[in-house]
Amino acid sequence: MSHVGYRQALDAAWSDFGDERSIIGIDDTSPNVSTNSVFRLHLSDGTRVFAKVSNYGSYFLFAEDHDRLFRCTQLIQGTRFEHFLAPVLEKANRPFTYYDGNLWVAFYGEANKRDMLPPQLNREQSTCLAREIAQFHLVCDSIATDIPATSNSIKSDAIHLLDLLSSPFAPKNFSLPPEHIGVLHKHTHDFLIELENIRYDSWKRIPILVDWNLGNFSVDNHDSSAQPFTLFSRWDYDWFRVESRLLDFYFLSRVSSSTGDQTQWSYSPHTLVEPEFVEFIRAYHEVFPLTESDIRFLPEAYRFFILNYVVREGARFFRPDLCTKFRSNAARSYLPAIDRLDLTPLLRAISS
Repeated sequence: MSHVGYRQALDAAWSDFGDERSIIGIDDTSPNVSTNSVFRLHLSDGTRVFAKVSNYGSYFLFAEDHDRLFRCTQLIQGTRFEHFLAPVLEKANRPFTYYDGNLWVAFYGEANKRDMLPPQLNREQSTCLAREIAQFHLVCDSIATDIPATSNSIKSDAIHLLDLLSSPFAPKNFSLPPEHIGVLHKHTHDFLIELENIRYDSWKRIPILVDWNLGNFSVDNHDSSAQPFTLFSRWDYDWFRVESRLLDFYFLSRVSSSTGDQTQWSYSPHTLVEPEFVEFIRAYHEVFPLTESDIRFLPEAYRFFILNYVVREGARFFRPDLCTKFRSNAARSYLPAIDRLDLTPLLRAISS
């Protein structure tokens, strides 16, 4: 869409929102690796809000996610995280979303930001982050029963992908050779079999944010070795889910890895077994205990991330060149590497 087209869509959405303030300026703040378009709107009273514009995927799932996010922000009032999530703007006590049949828009309050963590965390920072995430997960766990179920699940997403990969047109649709399609089909089938084996349908589901990276949350630094920082604010909700908390851990392993979250653009699973992540798990477990079943599910949570967000939804989240690259890497290296993961150190971390 052209700049003029986006401006027209934003003006129409803002008019429908019904705010008396007018838009006097727009900055394009879209991530340069994503298909999503994000804009900072300067308003006539000197304040700013953010807008996300999309036309890929489903408006109805987009609206559903924002409904659940809005509900989360209501339910965590009174906890230490009541101001942590950037608010989805509301109209008539409902999250506002705009839909014209072709694209959709949501508005967000500007998140207050404090300090950013460094590109590479030391052991003290990593274990502090583990404790903070565990505290946040505990709050999410406490409100989970009051969050309505979502239309999609990791099982339904995987079933959909298996159908797509079973099509004779799959190589063309995914721009991959048949042998790569075969690898992806096998991993999708194996993932679904594992969900049946562990009776995943009965597992506790909580609201989670999945995509933790060092550029979408801020912390409040403290002059204390015992508590170096506390989580302060989080924005960017592209991969919001209501699922097992274990889906959050792959990105947390990247943040706590020895290479750092922003220094290596790869979706390899090696960060799940690095020593720093073992210590992360140990510190998290002290606050919100994990079971052996949880640890053994970590490779499956990673497998789902690759199959769903890289393969099935890659065109939604990445530029075409990156989408092609990541899908190819998924079949050639990311997924085959799962079989080489040794979970022994992680299992020891929760049993010591």
